Amino acid sequence: MTDSVEDMEVTEHCDVEEDQEATEEDSEFTEDVQNLADAEINDATIRKYQQVHEDEFEELRLPAAVAAEIRQCWQDFLAKFTSAELAGLAIYDAIFEDAPGMRVLFTSPRTIFALTFTNFLSNIFAMCNNPFALKSSVETLGFQHLDREVTPARLAIFAGAILNSMDAELGREFAPEARAGIVAMLNYIGGAIVYCRQELGARIKTIQRSWKIANHSHADTPSEPPDEAEQDEAIAVPSGDKDRQITEDTVASSGERPDPTAKGKSDEDDTRNTADIVVLSEVKDVKVPTTFNEMFLFNAAVMGFADSKWMHVVLERFDAMATNVANTTRLQEECDVLSLLISRYNRGQVVLPQFKAVMLASLRSMVPKDWDMDHEVAWNWFWENMEKMLKKMMGVPQSYTKVLNKLLSSLDEASISRTRQVVFQRFFELAPSAESFMKQSSTRMYYIADKIMEMTIDICENTRHVVDDISGLGLRHVGYGVPTEYFPPMVQAYCEAIDNLCHDRMGPEAFRWSLTLITKILTRVILEGSTVVMKAINTNQESAVRQAVAVAPRGKRAMEVLSVSVGTQTISPLYWAIDSGSLNCARAIIEDLLTIRADRDVYYYGCEALFTRHPEIVQKMCTSAPSLLIPLFDGLVWRSRLTKDGSRRVNLYIQHLVQDSKGAFSPTLQWLVQYNNPKIMSHLVVALTTDLIWSRFAALHFLWRRCYFLLTLCLFFVSQSVLKEHTAAEEVFEANVARCVLRLWLYIASLCGLYGFVKDVAIECRRGQVIRTSILPIPIPKSFASAKKLGQAALVWVLMFMLVFEPILRCASTWMDKNSQYLLFTTHCGVEEEIRIYSVFSAVGMALFWLLLTDCTVFSMRLSAFLLVCGWVAMEVCLFLLALMFLIVVFSTALSSFQHDLVEFDGATTWIAALVQMAFGMFPASGFAATEEDFPIFLCLTLFMALATIFLMNLLIAQLVESYRTMFADMTGFARLNRAGVVVSVLAEARTAQFAKFLRALSFEERLEFNEGDSGPAGGIQIHEPANEFTVTEDSILRYGGPTAPSVPWPEDDRKVEESTEEKLQHVENRLASMEKLLTKMAKTKGINVKNGSRMPSVASSRCSDHSQ
Repeated sequence: MTDSVEDMEVTEHCDVEEDQEATEEDSEFTEDVQNLADAEINDATIRKYQQVHEDEFEELRLPAAVAAEIRQCWQDFLAKFTSAELAGLAIYDAIFEDAPGMRVLFTSPRTIFALTFTNFLSNIFAMCNNPFALKSSVETLGFQHLDREVTPARLAIFAGAILNSMDAELGREFAPEARAGIVAMLNYIGGAIVYCRQELGARIKTIQRSWKIANHSHADTPSEPPDEAEQDEAIAVPSGDKDRQITEDTVASSGERPDPTAKGKSDEDDTRNTADIVVLSEVKDVKVPTTFNEMFLFNAAVMGFADSKWMHVVLERFDAMATNVANTTRLQEECDVLSLLISRYNRGQVVLPQFKAVMLASLRSMVPKDWDMDHEVAWNWFWENMEKMLKKMMGVPQSYTKVLNKLLSSLDEASISRTRQVVFQRFFELAPSAESFMKQSSTRMYYIADKIMEMTIDICENTRHVVDDISGLGLRHVGYGVPTEYFPPMVQAYCEAIDNLCHDRMGPEAFRWSLTLITKILTRVILEGSTVVMKAINTNQESAVRQAVAVAPRGKRAMEVLSVSVGTQTISPLYWAIDSGSLNCARAIIEDLLTIRADRDVYYYGCEALFTRHPEIVQKMCTSAPSLLIPLFDGLVWRSRLTKDGSRRVNLYIQHLVQDSKGAFSPTLQWLVQYNNPKIMSHLVVALTTDLIWSRFAALHFLWRRCYFLLTLCLFFVSQSVLKEHTAAEEVFEANVARCVLRLWLYIASLCGLYGFVKDVAIECRRGQVIRTSILPIPIPKSFASAKKLGQAALVWVLMFMLVFEPILRCASTWMDKNSQYLLFTTHCGVEEEIRIYSVFSAVGMALFWLLLTDCTVFSMRLSAFLLVCGWVAMEVCLFLLALMFLIVVFSTALSSFQHDLVEFDGATTWIAALVQMAFGMFPASGFAATEEDFPIFLCLTLFMALATIFLMNLLIAQLVESYRTMFADMTGFARLNRAGVVVSVLAEARTAQFAKFLRALSFEERLEFNEGDSGPAGGIQIHEPANEFTVTEDSILRYGGPTAPSVPWPEDDRKVEESTEEKLQHVENRLASMEKLLTKMAKTKGINVKNGSRMPSVASSRCSDHSQ
């Protein structure tokens, strides 16, 4: 009770201060208006709106010259600042310098208000020559301020702040005509806001409140923190899927199924409507409707409107119309789109009062407790306005479609090319600043021009698809930072070009209407999608992103940086930051998402939202932003500041690295293996994930899979070494049978292996899974890129060659002869030469068997790392041998050209054998004595020995040392990379039931403790690490007091973010600009005339002068 009294006292005090400040500001503003009155103002409209009119709201028609002066002065004002945000900050500061008591009325942060306010003024001033669009936008603004107490005194403060800011920046450049026009526009806006609040505020609020009740959406009432399951569902289903899910649920809830024999039209609109008609035609087993759509379908069927197909099209767009009842521009857009959709039906079939009857009946059923006469009047007023706009467009889209088809089909290539040039030439005349903004090539711009013309007819013929495409295009333009004020000049340039091409009145009119509708949708999507986060990303400054995210409600903070939805289209600010190269912003978003925040009730952690919205985030970073992998994995680790018994708790949130949303094995580890970075594999999160899956699941399955190979190796060893052929020994029948059985087993296995290998290669070639190298001009199947696959293929072919030279088969004719003296399966039949060849292949096969067994070193990190180092060093040895062979060939061919008397060294091959023995220290010392008699020969041999044993050998040692030093830092990472590859291959063949059992053992659904009795988010595992391994001086969890409602933003973060050099310079420039404005204002107060030439130079101008010098 005491707090309430104190709040009332503070409010009254603020109101008193505000009234005093407003009185002073009003007097100053009145003086400014009087000064304007002294100037020559000939237009009656401008003279009328030199004061606020609260009792009327009509279109504001300014003279063309005044409108042009307003736009030019506003652009000049914005040009005085480096960004629109700084211009808004200047106005913001001016407001609260004149009226500090109004600060309590603004809840948005300073930068957010500045950016929003500047964008609004830019759009309003751009419409000053379009009375209809201006009135619609101002009316929407008035509806948005229904809950604000707007008074003439406060309007005077705002108008005075804007005029003073522009006067301080422009000085004498601020023309009297522009000043009078801006005063008229600001008074017009203020009067419209008051008028809308007085006349239509109650109806708008009634419609909004009852529509939320009808759709079971209580957004205005405080709610409890959402359940985790609800959050997951909300995150997992995009907005477009939610719309489709609602439609499917509506059909399912009625207990009916669409008739499979029903034939829909080719257009997807009619196909969707046909499914709804079947639902309405049969209502015997209908369940109790729980949503407005279900109740509407039920009532339509009961009231005999089941065959009215057009009703379902209106119902589909009705939510957007009712939700945006306070946005007249959006309502007109929805009515235009709806008129295109229902134009496919005969005009006599569309009876709009029928929809009104069903709608009111459904609303009465869905809002039974609150429905009264006010609701009846409000909804009747709403539908009457909608019906008026729809009737105005009845029959128009059909005629426009025919005219546009005829117009566009009549254009030849020369006309189209001439139109492109004229459009852009006229566009740059209307908007000169756009010329520096358009940086694409002419061919690309002409392609865009052609697509725009095609879209004008496509939106009439395929409305739903084109509207969705325009929404997606608009969201992409949000990331490009395209100013919406360029759209009206572009539309005007197109319309003028079409006017010159077509002399018929209907053609340009149809083209203008279609292109205007496209522009409306595109502008609306850009404005709705231009969130503060998206605009901050365009600056690529971490501080801007943190400021933009700071105002988001704590319950929706994660989705503010993960999803921007407009209609059925969605864009991810995080992905846009990565794709546009704003990696600083992307890093700030990742760090903000993976920072654990807590109030007294809930822990907020964005890990679940991140991996649910973007399950492929690791793959995206591996391909587009590898530098973000470390911040991502660091954010999945929490370390306790407290230690106990020399260890501390560590929580690793690795659920989404182990399993996907469906409970199957997550492909994250596979993406990291393909990325092939040992440092990433050595990160605690990735290493522990790999070791966890390996030790608890993959190791046993891998060992079981290798048991067959071990058995085959043992059989091969017995058949080739223990039971090998001995020509001098006496044969034993049992040994012959055992040898034959074992080798038969091996050959059958080799044939199966050969079939599998050929099949895999054929599949890879058919699917295009090939590798192209600069060495070989032909593509190579992907299997050949793996050393293990090549070894297995070589072993199969060795076994096949062994089958060809098999001695048992060579002697088959002898042991099959009844009169033969040889035993069954004998090998003693005079095939010694084949046995020798066979033994060579047997030795090669034995070596391949043991080499393929080296993958078992994956059980030990030390052994695996050592093996990898050996392979790395072997490459250096191969280079040494290659250089040595080159020296041997050079010197052997050179020495064979000498005329000498050394008979034992005659010919190049003899010298090659001798030099090889010399290089490896196997040449006898007596052989050198013979070469001493021939000095040239002796000199060449001495030079060869110096190069081979001194130069090359020491170079090899240096190479080995440096290679080992390079490899040593990452050899554990490469070993983990090898183990991760084995884990991925094992899990690819594992059964789903086995992996599900493994997941249940991990208990990811259980919450993890931070400290004793403090349960945090689930989705990970907890380990203990030595306390001295990491130094943790402060808790990484940000804990806050105060209110705990999810709709409340977090308090300002006390942690200081280091600013970049550009941000620091910008901060200094802003301070200097503020000082300059303050000095200018003080000079005007003292009556000192301040000229523009005496203004203080800004930091930006000084920097420009430095660069020019």
